[in-house]
Amino acid sequence: MKIDKSYSGMLGGLARLTAALAANSIELPHLEGIRARLEKIVSDAHELAQQQAALIASKQASSKQLKALLNEGQRMATSLQKLLQENYGLRAEKLAEFGVQPFRGRKTKSQAPGTPAPSPTPHPPAVHPPTGGNPTS
Repeated sequence: MKIDKSYSGMLGGLARLTAALAANSIELPHLEGIRARLEKIVSDAHELAQQQAALIASKQASSKQLKALLNEGQRMATSLQKLLQENYGLRAEKLAEFGVQPFRGRKTKSQAPGTPAPSPTPHPPAVHPPTGGNPTS
């Protein structure tokens, strides 16, 4: 039989053990002190498991709220950046103060260092058929 090592599995196993000890308490009077301590531990563990479940649900709700707020904040920030570009102009260096990259023009594609620029290659001379002769002679 497989032993369940999850918290709920271990808690269930401990609860079954305390129930069996309580049912047989007449036959096992010398274990009464240990059984009482085990029942207290199981009870405390059960309460903590319930508290943990409530906190997990609360955490999930908080995560959803945080995600919604961050999405809205990102949308507002994007709108504000566009408004700042409209106000100052696309090329204004003042935009960098707000975290917006000013437009500084496009960079031209440059050659890799050490490679010469390609020179135009001359076309080979065109070969024309001879004129004025009889092609079948």
